[in-house]
Amino acid sequence: MPLFQVRELLQFPENGDNATDTVINNIHFNLTALNYFNYTLYSNGTLSNGSNCWLSFDMYQPSILSNGTFINATSCYFPINGLEARGSVGIAFASMFGATIVFTLINLRKHGKTFLPLEKRWRAVGRRWQWYWMLFVAACGMISCFMSIDVDRSYLQGIALSLQSLFYYLLLPGLLAAVWEGVRHWGSWQERQICDRDTFAFSEASTRETQEFYLPLIFYFFAWLNFFLVIPRNWNSIQKQGNQDQTMSIAKPSATDGRFKAGSIIAVVCLAVICYSLWHSVYRYKQQPVKPLFRSITFYLSSAPLKYCICIILTGLRVGFGVASSFSWDISPAKYDGNAGWLYGLGYAPPLLIITVLNIWGYIDPNEDRALIEQRRERGHAADAELGIPGMRKPAWWRRLRSDFQHVSSNDPNARLKAMTMEIGGGRPTQRNLERYIEMGTISAGKTNPEDKSGGPSDTGSPSNAISNDPYAEPIAKVNTSTLLNPTGRTMRSPSRSSSHATLSSEETLTQTQQPQKVRKILFGVSVHIIVIYYSLLHSGKFGEIQALGFKEKSLVTAVDHDTREWERTRTRNDYQSYIYAYAAHYFPARLGRSTKSTTKFSTLFDKKVPIIVLASSFRGTGVNK
Repeated sequence: MPLFQVRELLQFPENGDNATDTVINNIHFNLTALNYFNYTLYSNGTLSNGSNCWLSFDMYQPSILSNGTFINATSCYFPINGLEARGSVGIAFASMFGATIVFTLINLRKHGKTFLPLEKRWRAVGRRWQWYWMLFVAACGMISCFMSIDVDRSYLQGIALSLQSLFYYLLLPGLLAAVWEGVRHWGSWQERQICDRDTFAFSEASTRETQEFYLPLIFYFFAWLNFFLVIPRNWNSIQKQGNQDQTMSIAKPSATDGRFKAGSIIAVVCLAVICYSLWHSVYRYKQQPVKPLFRSITFYLSSAPLKYCICIILTGLRVGFGVASSFSWDISPAKYDGNAGWLYGLGYAPPLLIITVLNIWGYIDPNEDRALIEQRRERGHAADAELGIPGMRKPAWWRRLRSDFQHVSSNDPNARLKAMTMEIGGGRPTQRNLERYIEMGTISAGKTNPEDKSGGPSDTGSPSNAISNDPYAEPIAKVNTSTLLNPTGRTMRSPSRSSSHATLSSEETLTQTQQPQKVRKILFGVSVHIIVIYYSLLHSGKFGEIQALGFKEKSLVTAVDHDTREWERTRTRNDYQSYIYAYAAHYFPARLGRSTKSTTKFSTLFDKKVPIIVLASSFRGTGVNK
């Protein structure tokens, strides 16, 4: 009997009506049925057989049937008590953890967006991991704090205490990972800004890349080691706190065993790796002053981001409390009636403050891609100022009137240089430049350019020369037909890149002595010939033959337009008219009123199916008569 009294086990009272009857809390029970189903009466007023437990004190008056079924019974693990300090504070902390999830999602959306092309070196997921871990920490804290409500209200501890302890200890690896990812990415962000300014800033060989490769592996090795030492265990053992003897023999040894102690010490190692990573980033990516040791320490403290200094301090408090609670049962979070001040002040408050600090700074800090675009824009403005280019954007009415105008203060340096080249000449002319050259330029229609007779182009040619020698234009294949079209033995010299110069200014073009009135006459005559050829082809049935030659009437227009721009130095009006009439008379001599004999010397050329754009290029400088 004394042994059972030590374990707080009681014998059934012998106050019944007979030997098989007993009275518990003014309710008669069949003693035979209780013994048959192995029920035991405990001093805390419960009836239990190891599988089921029922309350049997005060207002809880269960009864048992002969088949062992209890009616009007309340389970021992049912929450019947009121809220105390642990549950009340837990509701407040759970609400705050839940609120941080909303702000963390907002910051994740803000900082997780990409506004620049993705690069293999700077992955977008790298800056999102911090927010992912913060969501994990907030979820663990919220679940754990909500479970504290049932810890207070339950008469005997059950699954609620196990869940609260599980998510409380699971919160620590996630918290360490969140701080680690923030510190690591801050260093990566500093490196990205430096590389964006100067691609070869880190060209020299050093141990920087090696350390940045192994530091994440070391950290996550210890973080996962902490996880596997603490989390996978039998959490039902800490529920055994029904009485003092059960608590000291089962719950306390389980909550302060060697695995909890080793896991808490490994968390200290993880925190040390985080501190070293922050020091490494400051050392590698911040300008260091050549000062004494005290000044150097001040430099590291001032150069490190304030938010991560605060986070490391708060994480240190949480890790330190974890080490202390693994050695002392009195402040252990697994003790259901422990001091709530220790649990929430050093257990839940640091993670909540860390999430709050990171969310505040996340709201203040801009998106990294946007910040990088702004930095590039500022560098572009500085470069434009050095080159004397106006940085102010042109108004909308200016851009509508100048369709060829490009705002040169963009982020693309190549576009800015191309725009500068177009302003001073030498680049690909725009459509507006072409129109200006044709309208303002003068074309020599009366005589050929004497420089052509010398066999080479002039260094100070007309604007059409600059257009024909455009270094950006695609080369056009040409067939050497000078032996067919130039019986006198004159040779042609194709324009070279060495003879291409900048486009002439408008002042030089207007000072030429040629008569600009003949330009319109030439263009009008060419247009008339094109129309005559087009309708003659349609009525003569030769349209299919032209398609067989590999070109259509559009090619003829292209060739004419090309030769018109080259007219000043390569052709006279009679030369081009002879070419048009010769080609037309070959297919429909009767319609133009010309005999077939006039095209005898062209028959060999047309039978070879040479495209008209090649013929147009081959007729330059020749004197073909009608």
